[in-house]
Amino acid sequence: MTRFPADVFEVLTAAGWSPGSKDVQRARHWGLTLSAWASPGGHQHTFSPAASAALAEFGGLAVEQSGPGVDVARTSFTLDPELALPTWLTLRGLGGALGTGVFPLGLEDGGVSVLAIDSKGRVFALDHTAEWLLGRTIDEALVTLVLGRRPARVRADGSV
Repeated sequence: MTRFPADVFEVLTAAGWSPGSKDVQRARHWGLTLSAWASPGGHQHTFSPAASAALAEFGGLAVEQSGPGVDVARTSFTLDPELALPTWLTLRGLGGALGTGVFPLGLEDGGVSVLAIDSKGRVFALDHTAEWLLGRTIDEALVTLVLGRRPARVRADGSV
């Protein structure tokens, strides 16, 4: 049994991921850097063990892709939370609806969407139209992104 479908595995490894490799120090650096940054109103990002684990394994990946997907167009994405540093207000709103802390993971489609993970490990994309659940785990989210699967819309009350 493999962790990812073969085509997803191929895309992730081409972007530099390898099974079992983790950069815990880089994930810790991102967590400390983004958690230490405060908005003018004093708001900060919420770093969690789920964010740390996702970034330790997949942080730094830049997947370049385009074209049709299973349900929606496939777009490029980069897992680097520093790219999404000034998103505290947006993520604070999502976290309030979900009732949990949210931490940025990176950007999709050149910044059209912000990618984020909550303290439960669920991964979301936030764009100008709505908030979207990409997966209940980082693995599910990566499959959704790479294959161009339709994400589930998050309702105003935080349910999906």
